[in-house]
Amino acid sequence: MNSQLTDLQDRCNGLLLHLLGSGSSEFHPHAAPLLYRLFEASAYSLTAGGKRVRPLLVYAAGTAVKEECLSAQGIDYAACAAEMIHTYSLVHDDLPAMDDDELRRGQPTCHIAFDEATAMLVGDALQARAFELLAEAPDVPAETRVLLVQCLGAAVGARGMAGGQAIDVAASDREISLEHLEVMHTLKTGALIQASVQMGALVAGASSEQCEALDEFANAIGLAFQVRDDVLDVESDSATLGKQQGTDAAHNKPTYVSLLGADGAKAKLAELLDDALAALQPFGESASSLREIAHYIAERDH
Repeated sequence: MNSQLTDLQDRCNGLLLHLLGSGSSEFHPHAAPLLYRLFEASAYSLTAGGKRVRPLLVYAAGTAVKEECLSAQGIDYAACAAEMIHTYSLVHDDLPAMDDDELRRGQPTCHIAFDEATAMLVGDALQARAFELLAEAPDVPAETRVLLVQCLGAAVGARGMAGGQAIDVAASDREISLEHLEVMHTLKTGALIQASVQMGALVAGASSEQCEALDEFANAIGLAFQVRDDVLDVESDSATLGKQQGTDAAHNKPTYVSLLGADGAKAKLAELLDDALAALQPFGESASSLREIAHYIAERDH
């Protein structure tokens, strides 16, 4: 990634723990030992590494519309909210009742490092804090804060991530069509990616035409992210991935590779990348960071 994106990763990393605990005095480590454990487990999951793709999309979409938006705190709040939601989803996905994974980002998953009850509460707390951040985002007009909350809420609920996860759970050990698979991943993975792009655009004051183009971009890279994940689950290894390789096959889950074959999945990935880049043509050089993120998503090794 270029130096600007690396700087923005560092910017997000530097703010996550501060914003996690800054909203409530009850999160103070000395308030109560049991509360401290919840904060510790939340911090453990938030700081366990990760590519910060969703916060980067918030920043990059914002700068594609208006470079000056990076000077306001509001976009930081939106970026960190996106990462808190993503981390919450990973903590819950890893639970025994869901994907039952013991490794995430190269270290024990939250329920292994702590316990299942704590992991469930970590997810609940991170989700709630994300919406608090959007509601109190500084330098953002009240009407825009409402739109941010609405945008993220739609992406996280039954019409988005939770709905996609429900379809995923029901699809195990079943044969499904390619169309069914795309619907599932548009919701499970793509909805939060799309919301991240939308939130950056909202903070920057994007026009309806700009929002439409950015939606096309986000839809394409949201699916591309999952197609690349499916390819990596077959072709990579656990050490590189930072999580257990081959889990999709182990759980008999349908994937783009199982439905299209490895070559077909790679061709689909290339098509989606082309679609994403084409959607950014109206933005010219201001969308250079979005283009780089799109290439990263399609070409990453973990």
